[in-house]
Parts: sequence; structure tokens; C-alpha cells
Amino acid sequence: MQTETHNRNWETLKAECLACTRCALSETRTQVVFGVGNPESEVLLIGEGPGQEEDIRGEPFVGRAGQLLDVMLASVGIKRENIYIANIVKCRPPNNRDPLNIEQDACIGWLREQTKLMRPKIIVCLGRVAAMKIIKPDYKITSEHGQWIEKSGFWMTAFYHPAFLLRDPRHKPDTFSDMKSLESKMREICTKTLPD
Repeated sequence: MQTETHNRNWETLKAECLACTRCALSETRTQVVFGVGNPESEVLLIGEGPGQEEDIRGEPFVGRAGQLLDVMLASVGIKRENIYIANIVKCRPPNNRDPLNIEQDACIGWLREQTKLMRPKIIVCLGRVAAMKIIKPDYKITSEHGQWIEKSGFWMTAFYHPAFLLRDPRHKPDTFSDMKSLESKMREICTKTLPD
């Protein structure tokens, strides 16, 4: 019975989000990118916002960066369908620019509601924008990536954004180490979302 209620609440939230006009990004989007994966997962990955391909398909991380993310996850036995992936903002910023603070503030409520419904044990921020919004405003991705902190009942960390790794592949070894730490943390605290 609890699952039915959970799914109904999730579907209601999604329907409301898809109709959102809280900021100017709603005027230029093709569609809202709500999120993808298992809403009952113990692991939530958060990016900054949709790109062009995501805006077209309505799903986060489906372009080149998303393909790299899938490879990164698979390298430690994690399947995309077993976790949940969302963004700080649900609509594409023009020309893939960083989302403005006013846009992040207008949209963050949807992510908070998703997190409340999911109750994940682990939150991984993908890139500095997400880390600065979720973990702390002065987060330094180059020196703090892969470090775990416990905050508000969640275990949190941040990894380099896959789009950054496409531009600068020198950081891929660091990211593989970070992925290994995610695998370890999942084995340590998760009960239902475990790597293969």
C-alpha cells in the first residue's frame, strides 16, 4: 500500500513540475527534464541543468556527457536504472550556460520535493554548480571532489561533471577513484541499491 501512495505522490509532483512557469527558462525550453531512474533508489545524482539533447528528449544526461556518465557508473557495477538522476534546474539554460541563481532558487523546490519522496541515503553532485548549491556555497571541486560529508541525514559528495571530463580528460583517473568511493559507500550503507 505504501508503494502505491509513494508512486501517486511522485506522479503528482512530476505533473506539477512539467507545467512549471516559475522562471524565464520555461519560456525557452522544449520540455521540462524532471529526472530519470528508480525513484525508490537510495542513491541520487544531481547535475546542474539540462543541455540541448536533454531538452529535446526530456531526460537528464543523454548527450555525450550522459554517455560518459553511463560508462563511469558501469565501471563500478552501477546501472542507471537502479539510481535516480535529476538536476538543480529542470529547464535548459540558453546556450548551456550555468543556471543563474534566480533560476536555481525558483527551481530548487522541485528537487527538494523529489528528495523528500525518495529519501536517498547518498547524494552525489555532478559538477561545481550542483555542489555549491547542495553541499556548500564555497565548494571547491578541484580540491574537494570525492570527499564525503554527512549533512541533513544524507551522505554527500561531488564529482567532476562528465561534460568537464570530455573537455579535460586528464581528470578521468580522479573520477574513477571517486566512483570507487561511491561503490564502497553504497556497499557500506545501502540495503537495496547495491552495485553488481
